Amino acid sequence: MFTIFGTTALIISYFPLYYKELGFSSTQVGYLYAVGPLISMFSNMIWSYASDKYRTIKKIMMLLIGGQLTLLLFLTQANSFGAVFMIISLFYFFYYPVYPLADTMAIQTAKRYNRSFTVIRVFGSIGFALFALGIGYVISLAGANRAVVIGIAIGTVTLILSLLLRDGVVKRSGGMELSGLVKMLRSKEIFWFFICVFALALGHRMNEAFLTLTMAQLGADEGLIGWSLMLSAVSEIPIFFLLSKYGDKIKELPLLAFASLMYAVRFVLMGIVSDPMSVLAVQALHSVTFGVFYVTAVRYISRLVPTDYQATGMALFTVFWSSASGLISGTFGGGLFESAGRVTFYYLAAALAGLAAAGFMWRHIFHRD
Repeated sequence: MFTIFGTTALIISYFPLYYKELGFSSTQVGYLYAVGPLISMFSNMIWSYASDKYRTIKKIMMLLIGGQLTLLLFLTQANSFGAVFMIISLFYFFYYPVYPLADTMAIQTAKRYNRSFTVIRVFGSIGFALFALGIGYVISLAGANRAVVIGIAIGTVTLILSLLLRDGVVKRSGGMELSGLVKMLRSKEIFWFFICVFALALGHRMNEAFLTLTMAQLGADEGLIGWSLMLSAVSEIPIFFLLSKYGDKIKELPLLAFASLMYAVRFVLMGIVSDPMSVLAVQALHSVTFGVFYVTAVRYISRLVPTDYQATGMALFTVFWSSASGLISGTFGGGLFESAGRVTFYYLAAALAGLAAAGFMWRHIFHRD
């Protein structure tokens, strides 16, 4: 989890700067950001369904990490937008499915050793924080063109560590059947949850894709951008520990509504700020936005989805949280950021988060067992 989320810090936060180094426009950066979610809409389901069917996470994760490394090697030789677009498209086929599989393995490992999933997942936050800061300083010294080489180094370490993983053995209640998957997808409770997740994810991915460019626009250097990313990741850690101890005592839907409302506040403040130091302060809200939302959402979806479909359920969550939302925010976000400006961009994100908060509370108040 530590090294996997180190890769996340690089791909999400510093690859936009790498694309800028190659001379790509904000709109082109948006397209490069959007192609990943487009690819992952089916790659997540393919790999996670295979994991559930063949009952192995370890082997598939190793295959995915190996694929990432191969594509990064090709990326070092690409300079034109067309070549980068093609390689990145293939890269994302192997990149996105790692995360729902890693979360599923963490859930299984927690059950095996009678530990909390949250305590395992917190190492992802620690990895993201330390890598975000470290990569920021390396890039400030060596240049954004070193981003791909850094990715190869992190991926190599991750592949070596994956050899030590242990597959979870889950007893099937009745075997994995496609009809059971269809029945799960027809659940009104799951459908409503995914719609609310999608609305919130649109705002979250808009901020994620253009945070580093926003800070650069406000005059921040790579070192300060690294501190901003580290601060947001570190802020998750105490929240994760609190939720691991007390989270089960609070119903999921009100917690999800609270997190969505705090997202709206965070995005409004991002529209107001006028200097990079203010962005650092706003980033502290990552704790009560993503920190609360993610742990609670995983707990909620784990309760709703049968054991036989655990990896597939997490993949569906990832499709709505990362893939579909990232596709739309990346495709239209770049143009909106350029044409309407940062303020309008973040106010729209805030409105989407407010809509999600209303949806979660509506379901909580009017839900009938």
